[in-house]
Amino acid sequence: MSIVVFGSLNMDLVTQTARLPQPGETVLGQNFTTVPGGKGANQAVAAARLGAEVVMVGRVGNDGFGEALRQSLGAAGIETAEIATDPDHRTGTAAIAVEQSGENQIIVVPGANGAVDQTDVERLTPYLKTAQVLLLQFEIPQRAVQKAAAIAQQYNLQVIVDPAPAVDQLPDRFYPHIHLLTPNQSEASRLVGFEVKDPETAAAAAKALRQRGVNMVIVKLGAQGIVCDGPDGRFRQPAFAVDVVDTVAAGDALNGGLAVALAEGQPVQSAVTWARAVAALAVTRSGAQAAMPTRSQVEAFLRDAD
Repeated sequence: MSIVVFGSLNMDLVTQTARLPQPGETVLGQNFTTVPGGKGANQAVAAARLGAEVVMVGRVGNDGFGEALRQSLGAAGIETAEIATDPDHRTGTAAIAVEQSGENQIIVVPGANGAVDQTDVERLTPYLKTAQVLLLQFEIPQRAVQKAAAIAQQYNLQVIVDPAPAVDQLPDRFYPHIHLLTPNQSEASRLVGFEVKDPETAAAAAKALRQRGVNMVIVKLGAQGIVCDGPDGRFRQPAFAVDVVDTVAAGDALNGGLAVALAEGQPVQSAVTWARAVAALAVTRSGAQAAMPTRSQVEAFLRDAD
């Protein structure tokens, strides 16, 4: 089982606070840490912790953050040979504020991630010949993401796209290259042009996105669970009831779990349940990559949930 991740690597600068500030307001933080992050790297770690063979393709800067990120991914068992060092840009960063409820605010500075281009796609392509799944996100330039998806489709990979950060529109030609699109409420709202706030509007959004050529859509509704629309029909699954500590990497955990489950050939409903369990465990812990659960932890969680 081989999963390729083409995406971002960031150093997360995390501040914990009693509550998030309002515009123009200053609040006191309770703790500050630097932890490896980036949506691409987070999803890579999520998949690796679940037992997949994972290759990470992306860029970091020629600085201490970049070296730390490469070492961290290597320690997780991820192939890092195709993480290039960009001499002209610093490593990407994300300033994250997390309040006691687990809600967060994030500001991403792309750095080297924003310089990803055709040369990176060329480095990625050989790995697509033997992989089962390609994971993509929008923290690297759209042109590179779309080119990677088109090539992956030629090799019959399952292409999973996390459309974050949110965008207002995507080219029509991109949608048919996506096997699975996984927007949250705000991302889905931006893509379809109407507010997605509950399972009913999520179902409408998923239907609209599938009409554009996507094979399957999962709309993430947080505490309201997920809505999935695919070739075999539409279904909803509720969220697992857990004590939330930090929601920073919930979506990344879900996508990593989906990649592993689909690469293993699990049926769609089982794959979604598996991925929801991965995300549920991740939000009970602080941080992004450090919060990703192992396979045995997910299996134990699902046994207890029955």
